[in-house]
Amino acid sequence: MDYIISSKVAEAVATLTKIPEVQQGLAFLEADHPRTVQENLEMVVVKAPTFAEHQRAELFAHKLQELGLEGVHVDRHQNAIGIKRGYGNGPTILVEAHLDTVFPMDAIVEPEIKKNIIHAPGICDDTRGLVAILSLIRALQESGVKHGGDIYFVGTAREEGMGGFGGMKDLFDDHAGVFAASVSIDGSNVERICFNATGIKTFTFNFYGVGGHAYGAFGKVANPLHAAARAVAKISVLKVPTEPKTTYAVSNFHAGNDAGIHAIVDKATIKINIRSTGKAELEELEQQIHQCVADACREETEFWGCDTITFDCVYHVNNPAGTSDRHLPIVEATYAIMKHLGTEPVFAPDGSTNASVPIVRGIPAVCLGSGGQSGGVHTTQEWYDPTDAFIGPQQTLLLALALSGIEGKLVSLLL
Repeated sequence: MDYIISSKVAEAVATLTKIPEVQQGLAFLEADHPRTVQENLEMVVVKAPTFAEHQRAELFAHKLQELGLEGVHVDRHQNAIGIKRGYGNGPTILVEAHLDTVFPMDAIVEPEIKKNIIHAPGICDDTRGLVAILSLIRALQESGVKHGGDIYFVGTAREEGMGGFGGMKDLFDDHAGVFAASVSIDGSNVERICFNATGIKTFTFNFYGVGGHAYGAFGKVANPLHAAARAVAKISVLKVPTEPKTTYAVSNFHAGNDAGIHAIVDKATIKINIRSTGKAELEELEQQIHQCVADACREETEFWGCDTITFDCVYHVNNPAGTSDRHLPIVEATYAIMKHLGTEPVFAPDGSTNASVPIVRGIPAVCLGSGGQSGGVHTTQEWYDPTDAFIGPQQTLLLALALSGIEGKLVSLLL
């Protein structure tokens, strides 16, 4: 079925793209492209593991300060924040990319360029998002476009892994009621519209027993490691729906050590990640996994008839699922903007990005690509091809202005 946008959105985007200052901003972004490539090379060598983003946060804040933004600071959560004040009474908009990468401090990050392709861990995810923001700010300044509302530009902390969108959550908690809409920049794909929130839960199960000598205590104690293995076996055959896509993975299994190779452990641990865009499906899967663990402990206990295997559960990431209407003004505007810039929009059925935070809170949000092409993301073989990457910031510029409004020329689509 064809996707039809409302006349309001169609007219707004048509008006927006004909405004001389906006056209000037788009042209600037294309001309500014070489500078963004150099900034990408500069910033990627500043290491920023999740929970240790302070160096990159300070650098990004310094660049926001140089660009003349107001209220520039690194907050107590390691988010780097700057504000470009509006010229009217339009709604306040957030534009963000995340600071952290999945790589530890000792990861090799020195970029290498081969045939215009940049090879470096974190070069796209999400260093490119940060430099796209800097180019966008320059475009707004150079064009002189008078956006209606304030625009917050933020480098957010703790997006990846165990960070669980932590910086974004903290930002929305500290600025409750401030943001009328949010635009995240993550990944390179300029055709993908991410407007849903895939729920994510990451948790640890610890299994406890008495432990003892592998020979002397055999038959006298139950084995927590065996209980953990029973649990994994049960989890591994769970059936989950394909629509909405629902997944699970036992990602870690720990017990014992080489020094105690001839011992029955007193503790075993498994870590599990589950995901689904469906709220009910995610909750049902979570309950099934808890039941698998409880049954495994009971069976191991009954098999030996000795002590009792117990367990506890610790949650590390607990992000609910959420969906948005495909015809929200922010989604329709994104679609129309992509078409105007010559790309063919694709609606993502799910998404695990910082946009999830506002989406589940009922705040209009999308995640857009930063431009170019990338591969090997989350591996040390990550690469980035910046060819025509300016299209990403152009999309974000147009969407931010459509949401903020332009004083005397365009009413915000949020009003």
